[in-house]
Amino acid sequence: MFYEFLIPLDQEKVLGDTPYRTAHIGSSITFYEGKPIDIESFDLAIISISENRGHPENRGVEDGHANIRRELYKLYTPATERPFNIIDLGEIKLGANLKDSYFGLASVILQLLTSKVIPIIIGGTHDMTFGQYLGYQELYTLINMVVIDERIDMNEPVDEMDASSYLMPLLSHSPNYLFNYSHLGYQTYLNDYKAVAMLESLNFDCTRLGMVRQHIEEVEPILRDADMLSIDISAIRMADAPGHVNASPNGFTGEELCQITRYAGLSDKLTSISISEYNPHYDNHNQTSQLIAQMIWYFIEGYYNRKGDMPANMDKFLKFTVKFEQHDHELIFWKSKVTERWWMELPYGDKKKYARHQMVPCSFSDYEMACKDELPDRWMKVYNKLMDV
Repeated sequence: MFYEFLIPLDQEKVLGDTPYRTAHIGSSITFYEGKPIDIESFDLAIISISENRGHPENRGVEDGHANIRRELYKLYTPATERPFNIIDLGEIKLGANLKDSYFGLASVILQLLTSKVIPIIIGGTHDMTFGQYLGYQELYTLINMVVIDERIDMNEPVDEMDASSYLMPLLSHSPNYLFNYSHLGYQTYLNDYKAVAMLESLNFDCTRLGMVRQHIEEVEPILRDADMLSIDISAIRMADAPGHVNASPNGFTGEELCQITRYAGLSDKLTSISISEYNPHYDNHNQTSQLIAQMIWYFIEGYYNRKGDMPANMDKFLKFTVKFEQHDHELIFWKSKVTERWWMELPYGDKKKYARHQMVPCSFSDYEMACKDELPDRWMKVYNKLMDV
């Protein structure tokens, strides 16, 4: 069982005797105490991992989860009509080496995913994204992942994979169960242009910081199509999140990341989120831990406001057909009557393996582009991937 990979949270050490009001999250959360539990009765599970070996320069990340928990549990419970069912599973046991830590994290995530519980992973270095990804391996389905980071972590590993080099092993992992990879917020001067070119050659999404900030609403369809989200807090500017050894003067604002994590929470498809690389030794008056706590709060608030409008019962959708004058085909769009969110329908023939990627979340601007006789980039990238398989 996955319990063998867990260490219950030392509440007295981490939380002390903090007085919680009835409406505080800390009063509503259930804490795993080392005994078997009915995990399927929960919606979300908070897990931390104190792994620091993936980024030696950022030593101190192992101490970050405590600050995040203290700030999160002082926040008020979001308004929801559904019961508030969240469990704190404590910490992942560290392995003898990084590979063992990846395996332990993956094992816990797999159990949670099969139990329909969404893990919220805090702490550790960004290479823990590899363990998060491995958690989907035995689900036997192709997934989409989104990474938010100022850097594309595709360096050549010196000895073993670490926080700066985990991406290539992830993309080349066999068996391959990655359908789409989206990288949001990279800063051009911090990255080799060859890494960007390689991702784009694979029809993956790679969007610069300025483009994301200019059209932040276009992030929503990307997250609506994602199964997992991984956030490196170095993607946030130093003024808002100083708690990182490589904190930069440029990056997302705290408000923008809260908006993005709310989009993630609202996504009916997204089933895991991780926030890594927070180092309290560089923080200023717990500013970064407060921001991360608020990011998690917005994810939780988004989750409890999910509308369940993924295309299934098409009676709840409006159909729009756009015929192209210059192309010998037509595009089909669907608009939810509940949320007014948009999807594009793509052909996939007899390849049932790719059926869950037939309906691609999009925005109204994609529909407008099609009406101008232009194929949306979102449509073309998914179409090319489907034609290549």
